[in-house]
Amino acid sequence: MRRRLHLASRLLSGLILFASALAAAQARPFPGPDVQQIYQRLLPQIEKIPAFDHHAHPGFADDPDVDAMAAPPDFSSALRTRDDNPELAAAAKALFGYPYSDFSPDHAKWLLDKKAELKKQLAGPAYFNSILDKLNLESSVANRAMMPDYLDPKRFAWVFFADSFMWPFNNERETARNPDQGVYIPLQEKMLHRWMQQVNVAKLPATFDSYLKFISTVLEDNSKRGAIAMKFEVAYFRPTTFGDPSRAQAEDIYQRYVSGGVPSEKDYRTFQDFIFRYLVTEGGRLHLPVHIHTAVGIGDYFNLSQSNIMNLETVLRDPRYASTTFVMIHGGYPLEREAVWLAAMKNVYLDSSFGELAQYPSAFKDTLKMWLETFPDKITFGTDCFPYNQVLGAEESYWLGVQSSRTALAAALAEMVSENEITETRALELAHAYLHDTAVKLYAGRVH
Repeated sequence: MRRRLHLASRLLSGLILFASALAAAQARPFPGPDVQQIYQRLLPQIEKIPAFDHHAHPGFADDPDVDAMAAPPDFSSALRTRDDNPELAAAAKALFGYPYSDFSPDHAKWLLDKKAELKKQLAGPAYFNSILDKLNLESSVANRAMMPDYLDPKRFAWVFFADSFMWPFNNERETARNPDQGVYIPLQEKMLHRWMQQVNVAKLPATFDSYLKFISTVLEDNSKRGAIAMKFEVAYFRPTTFGDPSRAQAEDIYQRYVSGGVPSEKDYRTFQDFIFRYLVTEGGRLHLPVHIHTAVGIGDYFNLSQSNIMNLETVLRDPRYASTTFVMIHGGYPLEREAVWLAAMKNVYLDSSFGELAQYPSAFKDTLKMWLETFPDKITFGTDCFPYNQVLGAEESYWLGVQSSRTALAAALAEMVSENEITETRALELAHAYLHDTAVKLYAGRVH
């Protein structure tokens, strides 16, 4: 009898311990009162992680090669990205010891003079290297038309723009569509001519086969020059719904318009659909990942419904492109919840840049948390830094992107720990992956 009671007691104790373990393992729907303390423990450790900035536009405001396009005049800006955001003054304080809290003309002159002095002291690549050092950025991807001498190739990896190959014909119709296109399309024409000059092509090739060979030659040459990926801003210029025309269809259109004439919108879109898919295929062949702008964009005529990231699903899930690595730049914002499910594809990744600038950390934290709870091994960090103007440059937007991302990341992970989703050890593993490791693995030793 005693033995039975003893066994029953042990069994009951075991069941209680098992139930307690299950309860401890069960994630709960709300963070506990410990979330602030967890955040305070995680943030200093996250700040020490050398980051890889997967998407940026580094350069000086007077450098025309910072991008292959330019902002249209007097476009609307979201609140946090306006020049009067006081956080930008905080950035100037942190980076340059700026003694003011606004950018009145007299105060802005102090900042201009300070930067000019530092550029003299830190000649060549040393100036922007010092900005990365201050922000604990190991390296930064440079989305630029061309690379300048003042960016260190050991720390700034080049991603070039591939859109211009889709606009080789007379673009009068395209340019006249709205004021934004009146700015954008001529810059695509300029970019195409620069690619032609780079590989010594004097005019558009007479045959379609030769045009495709020209495209491949530029891609190969850019790869030799150190490019790690190609970038599409195509959502600014046309819908991101891509048909699947035959080579014969594209060739017929090329031969009809290579020597002149304005293509109909239908013909031009068909031709572009083929060229886009050709570039994606070449990206796989040459091991050049394909970066695609997938979020809302600048300009008052940017069409969010026609550039919806889900429009790309038929391309991303096409088995013909399984060897091509895709990076969805800006993570589809504001459709980031839908976008993360595209990362179920083994060759599809998300970049979080711009989301951390358009949103304050309290909102961006929720985006990161949702991504970390879904496909944490497919998300990457980026700043989307850009030289806004002569006063507020890439330096300040670097700072804002870094600070927002690290604080939002710490907050997201703290909630996940408090809610019993992960341990603090696992939280730091996820932080390393997001800030550095996941993106670096995509480029097979070509970046750090």
